[in-house]
Amino acid sequence: MMPRVSTLFFDMNSFYASVAQAEEPGLMGRPVGVLTTDAPGAACIAASHEAKRRGVRMGTRQDEARRLCPGIVFRPVRHDVCVTYHHAILRAVETVIPIERAWSIDECSCRLTGSQQALDRALQIGRALQQAVLDQVSPALRCSVGLAPTRLLAKLAAGLEKPGGLHWLVPEVLPGRIAHLALDDLPGISSAMKTRLEAAGVTDVPALYALDPKRARAIWGNVAGERFLRELRGETVVWPETQRGMIGHGQVLTGQNKSPEGARLVARRLLVKAASRLRREGFHTRSLHLGVKCAVTGHIGHGGDIRATQDTFFLLQVLSRYWDALPPHHALSVSVTLGGLLPDAQVVADLFAPPADRRAACAAVDALNQRFGQDTVRFGQLPPHHVPYTGAKIAFGRIPEAEDFRE
Repeated sequence: MMPRVSTLFFDMNSFYASVAQAEEPGLMGRPVGVLTTDAPGAACIAASHEAKRRGVRMGTRQDEARRLCPGIVFRPVRHDVCVTYHHAILRAVETVIPIERAWSIDECSCRLTGSQQALDRALQIGRALQQAVLDQVSPALRCSVGLAPTRLLAKLAAGLEKPGGLHWLVPEVLPGRIAHLALDDLPGISSAMKTRLEAAGVTDVPALYALDPKRARAIWGNVAGERFLRELRGETVVWPETQRGMIGHGQVLTGQNKSPEGARLVARRLLVKAASRLRREGFHTRSLHLGVKCAVTGHIGHGGDIRATQDTFFLLQVLSRYWDALPPHHALSVSVTLGGLLPDAQVVADLFAPPADRRAACAAVDALNQRFGQDTVRFGQLPPHHVPYTGAKIAFGRIPEAEDFRE
């Protein structure tokens, strides 16, 4: 009987480096390292397949990358360009099959239904998807496709061969087809969880696969362990929807911004960006936390609950108090987090809230910056050094909107 699969998962291969090659076709076939920023000490955030074959990985410093891979070309990551390519890829894929969910900037899943679930038909769809991206977006953008009854297995299948692989996993071929993988090769198994599993006598994938679901729950310390194991075995698992809880931005300080005043202005800038996102995404915040990583004392911070707000002026006042409450420090990085998010529709009007015209002023600033460009109207002084993409970087699980680059 022909195996049946219900999930197609695709993973863009070496996405950031492939985007650099798509932007500069002369780089295709050459080793490319994509840097976190355009600075001499920056590390690679990604490497092309040609560079990976020579040992360049995420986190490799430029001097080490040059030693490993003579002739490597470096380009700084361009977050806005990568987001543009992300959406172009989605449009290309949608000409073949609807996308169910984008999990990150370079990973998406699609739901297979009806006759699409027959393995031979699913493989045809996978090949057509890969070709659509090559033809409609760029020949530099290859993706690996995985097919399986669950998203976890489909993601594993997509990772079995890069670049450009097309593989499938079903219970009938498990755990043999993934027995060669290390425990932390499995999505969701961190190094800490690997250590915990090994302490429980689970040292490889076959042993994990054979684990009793209740034992998995005990090792994980919650029901997630049982859900993970059942999905690994190809069983249908319903994961609860996660609720949005916070908006946060952080930044490593550049040389010009490492003074006490520079660090304070960076924190203000991050908060302004976070507050603008708060309004655009339709939330109020009920807490603010300021974090600072210091050269000597490590991490320090200050924060607390506040009345529900999306008012930048009020938030900046709170941030000022929190900053003044910090002990003396030599800051290396700063972060701000707005927590306790509450959808606008659930906010009860506060009798002592600021006048409506202040909220209108915030909205007017947002609109002017979106229309005329970033920082057309500013909430006070900017940091000494302008760092590109402040508050608008691609993060794990978060794809910036076009509006993020204009705030």
